[in-house]
Amino acid sequence: MIIKNVKVYTEDKTFADGMIAVRNGRIDRVLFGDESTCSERLEEEVVDGEGAYAIPGLIDIHFHGCKGYDFCDGTKEAIREIAKYEASVGVTGICPATMTLPVEELTHILSVAASYKAESESMDKKQEDSLGAELLGINMEGPFISVEKKGAQDERNIIPCDTDICGRFLEASGGLVKFVGIAPERNGDFVSFIRQVKDKVHVSLAHTNADYDTAKSAFDAGADHAVHLYNAMPVFTHRTPGVVGAVSDSPHVNAELICDGVHIHPSVVRATFKMMGADRMILISDSMRATGMPDGKYLLGGLEVEVTGNRATLASNGALAGSATNLMDCMRTAVKKMGIPLETAVACASVNPAKALGEYKDYGSIAQGKRADIVLLDKELKIKAVFKNGEKVENHLFLH
Repeated sequence: MIIKNVKVYTEDKTFADGMIAVRNGRIDRVLFGDESTCSERLEEEVVDGEGAYAIPGLIDIHFHGCKGYDFCDGTKEAIREIAKYEASVGVTGICPATMTLPVEELTHILSVAASYKAESESMDKKQEDSLGAELLGINMEGPFISVEKKGAQDERNIIPCDTDICGRFLEASGGLVKFVGIAPERNGDFVSFIRQVKDKVHVSLAHTNADYDTAKSAFDAGADHAVHLYNAMPVFTHRTPGVVGAVSDSPHVNAELICDGVHIHPSVVRATFKMMGADRMILISDSMRATGMPDGKYLLGGLEVEVTGNRATLASNGALAGSATNLMDCMRTAVKKMGIPLETAVACASVNPAKALGEYKDYGSIAQGKRADIVLLDKELKIKAVFKNGEKVENHLFLH
């Protein structure tokens, strides 16, 4: 297949007129300028992009669910339906997040995901399943977090960080767990914990009330990720910079940002990009099961959530409880309402998450040899087409 007449997002993070040739589910070649006008073969299917932007499929490394399903439902059906919806909106790689649940329940959820991953890589999977988003990892938001900044997490299941329990999680997931969140201030031996597990999994600071010094010590010990920066952590001020200041002063640390227009003010998003640089920013949705669904009441981690528009709040106290916005919509919001350049926003929703997951060899950009996960967007950034492994994802298959 050839996708011609498109503005290709290059590995230099710019757009250039060109075409993309796809063969056997991977990108065979990318040609630009005059090269792209004489490379069609008669036997190949040709898709005319009509001047559309061609960007890599997006990768969401922190979200909980959509279309009435949650990753923590602990079923293959939930993962499958989540994957279908995400692909239909241009998110072709997923790393769903767990909630703070009992250890045994989390272990079960992780083992189900490992089994799903094994089946998805088998040769006899259904064609429809092959067009769902790829399960690239799992982001463990709990249970090693703080009570003070628990947000929509159930504090009854919060426990201190424990290397043995962490090991159980990694084993149960078959290596799918890529991030484990901790609140370092709750654990006197957090430095020891980080040093013991950092070569097996990324350690993130999540739902933490840590001050600057504690957070910086965690990053100096090897933690390298911050879960939804600004949310569920101390306020960043000029005398108490907290976790945000520690992230800023730790160049090896990546930070998630929820750009749904609800969680963070546009001015703060712009300031964060200036302060830390785009290469460390990862756009996430933090979406929950209400995403793609009507307004109403839904469950998140066993807690009731009320959803109106793209705002999701706990029924008990009105605290923000994830989002009801998918990553593609978050990226659009970052560009159209927050002033982030499209070239930058695309990188933060594809290149950066792929690198954080250790999957950049196969995902995250449009380059020869990579998976042919490609999204075509019109000038208003609306989806014209989604291709997963070189096959067109028909939205009507999934939006039911």
